[in-house]
Amino acid sequence: MSTATAVPTSGAGRGPVTELFLGGGRARRVTWLLVGLLVLFSAVRVISGQQALTSSSTFGAALLLAVPLLLVALGGLFAERAGVVNIGLEGMMILGTWGAGWAGYQWGWVGALVGGAICGALGGLLHAVATVTFGVDHVVSGVAINILAAGVVRFLSELLYTDNPAGGGVTQSPSLSSRPPSFSLPVLSSGPDLLGDLESQRWFLISDLAGLLRGVSSGVGVLTVLAVLMVPAAYLLLWRTAFGLRLRSCGENPAAADSLGVPVYRLKYIAVIISGMLAGLGGVFLVFIANIYREGQTNGRGFIGLAALIFGNWRPGGLAAGAGLFGFADALQLRSQTAVVALLLLVAFLLAAVTVWQAVRGKWTQAVIAAAFAAATLAAFLTIDELPDGIVSFTPHLTTLLVLSLASQRLRPPKADGLVYRRGEH
Repeated sequence: MSTATAVPTSGAGRGPVTELFLGGGRARRVTWLLVGLLVLFSAVRVISGQQALTSSSTFGAALLLAVPLLLVALGGLFAERAGVVNIGLEGMMILGTWGAGWAGYQWGWVGALVGGAICGALGGLLHAVATVTFGVDHVVSGVAINILAAGVVRFLSELLYTDNPAGGGVTQSPSLSSRPPSFSLPVLSSGPDLLGDLESQRWFLISDLAGLLRGVSSGVGVLTVLAVLMVPAAYLLLWRTAFGLRLRSCGENPAAADSLGVPVYRLKYIAVIISGMLAGLGGVFLVFIANIYREGQTNGRGFIGLAALIFGNWRPGGLAAGAGLFGFADALQLRSQTAVVALLLLVAFLLAAVTVWQAVRGKWTQAVIAAAFAAATLAAFLTIDELPDGIVSFTPHLTTLLVLSLASQRLRPPKADGLVYRRGEH
């Protein structure tokens, strides 16, 4: 009789929080990375004199702008983990904004939530019918939904907003009949404004940390809280339940899952409908910010949310970090155009760090290239006082391209993502 001895794997001792963000260990590295980034931002703020870089108003706006990206990225996570590429997130988000605007001015913010979620889910259902049932190429179906959604909401607006009391014609809805409630965290934001006092001192690191805490703890909306809670909820559902295991198996090896009795088609339908619903909720949040539906409101955020998903390597915590990064870039260009120039100094520091890292590894070609770009970026920071408006407004998209180009080498999508599955053909 032999005794089996359990061999600890490299993931032994990893807690749920670590798995949520990393899918593995290295939690301590990430902690130090976050601390290092805060120190770097603080140093750039002191050197450049751009207080808006780490102000509470910038962080508060970043949180608002990151939430719709986070919801869209979570929607993409469900679809792609089930093996369905969802390029149509932008179109589902457009449907969500229209549904929220139409239902919101009649039944208030709760109606907006329900209307946006239903309209987004209908877009997801259409994508599921095309890709899962009829085997249409996933990218073609997604692009078609993006085009179709823009036309559908225009048609519905012309049909229902002909006598719009808001005076905006068919391009916008009347205002919501009620606004969603908001609150401030009691420990950080009630009583004397201690964080505000610390922020106004402009001390190195301390004032920046106070600005961060003050920005994300004041005037937090209900949907913001729900969106943040959806990140650990999505992890627990997809990685800690039998339902999540079955759904992810559809995105890794649907033929093997089917042979074990997993209802592949049904789970793909469920995942894509959830994907559309979450993208629709991202559109709802945009309506909450503006208090109305406006044509063209999404402005490509569905694609940026998809980029956040890819940047996060198809993990809940990673996509949350990506949404936060893109939301911060968007908020900074809205709060202060001159502060965007300070990002050039930040990039120069990061490229200098890459130069040192590549040199230590003995990769001199990459080190020289990184050093050249670092020098060019530093020269641009020293010589440019203000960027053209067109470049400033394009900052979030430039950030998206830069981050994806740097992160693309370590991506690991689901194996069967985007493949058309037919029972018996594999």
